[in-house]
Amino acid sequence: MATKIDFYAVLEVSRTASADELKKAYRKQAMRFHPDRNPGDETAEHKFKEINEAYDVLKDEQKRAAYDRFGHAAFENGGMGGGGFGGGFGGGGLDDIFEMFGDMMGGRRGGGRRRTGNDIQVQVEISLSEAYEGVKKPVEIRTRVACESCHGTGSADSNPGDVTCPTCHGAGAVRAQQGFFLVERPCPTCKGSGKIVRNPCKSCKGSGTTEQTRSIEVPIPAGVEDGTRIRLTGEGEAGGSGIQPGDLYVHVAVGGSDIFQRDGANIYCRVPLRMTQAALGTEIEVPVIDGSRAKVKIPAGTQSGENFRLRGKGFSVLRSSARGDMYIQVAVETPHHLNARQKELLEAFEAEAGEAQEQEKANPEHTGFFAKVKDFFEGK
Repeated sequence: MATKIDFYAVLEVSRTASADELKKAYRKQAMRFHPDRNPGDETAEHKFKEINEAYDVLKDEQKRAAYDRFGHAAFENGGMGGGGFGGGFGGGGLDDIFEMFGDMMGGRRGGGRRRTGNDIQVQVEISLSEAYEGVKKPVEIRTRVACESCHGTGSADSNPGDVTCPTCHGAGAVRAQQGFFLVERPCPTCKGSGKIVRNPCKSCKGSGTTEQTRSIEVPIPAGVEDGTRIRLTGEGEAGGSGIQPGDLYVHVAVGGSDIFQRDGANIYCRVPLRMTQAALGTEIEVPVIDGSRAKVKIPAGTQSGENFRLRGKGFSVLRSSARGDMYIQVAVETPHHLNARQKELLEAFEAEAGEAQEQEKANPEHTGFFAKVKDFFEGK
C-alpha cells in the first residue's frame, strides 16, 4: 500500500491554518490540477483526488481533530474520511479512537469483549425478620434457556463443525460510525457467536435457545437492606451457541414491622410506659428481632424519649463480623379518662408538689423552663 502524503502538505498549508486559509489553498490547488485543465494527465488526475480528499477531512472540525491525533490511520478501513462517514469496520485504523473512548456498548478487555445473553431483573420481597436471619427465596422467571434438542449448539447435526460468520468474520460483532464515535454491536447475522449454522435445529430454529419458565432459589444473606441488588452470574438468559448466558439481578425489597424500626444495622423499639412506671421505676420485658425476649430495667424518674441500648441485638453488617445494637425508646404516656379516685390522688400529689422547693426537686425541667419565661417577660 502506497504511503499517503500529509494532508496539510497536499494543500500546501501549515497545521495551524484557519478555515479560510484552507479554503483558499484548496481552490488554488483544485484549479491547478483540475482534469479539465489537464486532459489525459494521470498525474494531475491523481493529484486532484488527493486535494479533494485532504480538503474533505481538514474542512470538518471533527475529522481534522481525528487526523491531527491519529493521522491517516483514523480514516482507514471505512473510517470517517474520503467523502463521508463509513458504515462498518473490520479492525485497525479507528482502533486507536475506539480504545480512547472505550467500547460504548460495554467495554473491551484483552482484545475482545465478553459476549453474553441478556441480563434479567427481578424483585423479591422479604420480611424484616427474614432480612435479619437471611433466607433462600424461590424465584420463577420466564427466560430463554439452552435448547434441549441441540444442547444449545443450534444445529441439527451432532458434529456441526465451525462455520465462520461471513458478516463479522468470526469476531461476533460489527462496528458502525456514529459521529466521531465508533460503536460496536453484536453481529446481526450470527447474534454475536461468530459462527453460523448450516443445518439449523428444528426446535430452536438455529438459535440454540428456547423459552421456558425456570425456578431459581436465591440466597439472601443476613443483614441485607431494602434496595440491595444481588447478582447471580450466569443465571440470566441463554445466549445460544458459543455465547455465555447473562446474569440475574435480584432487587430485594424489605418489608416493615409494627414493632421494630430499622436504621442501618441498628434496630429501634418504641415502648410506651405509664406515668407511674416512669416515675417509680420498673422492669419491662421487650421482644427482640430474633424471636427471643429481653428484660430492661427502667430507673425511677425516666423521661419520655430516653433510650436504653441492648448491645449486639441488631442486624448483622454485610461482609463483616460486626453487629448493630437494639435501642428501647421510652414514651411516657399521660393517663386520660380518669375516675374520681384517680383524680383525687393526682390532685393531692399536685398539691403536695406545689411547694416551690418540692416542685423543683420533682420537676426540675418544668421549673427551669418557666423561670426562664418569667425572666423573659420581666426583661421586656
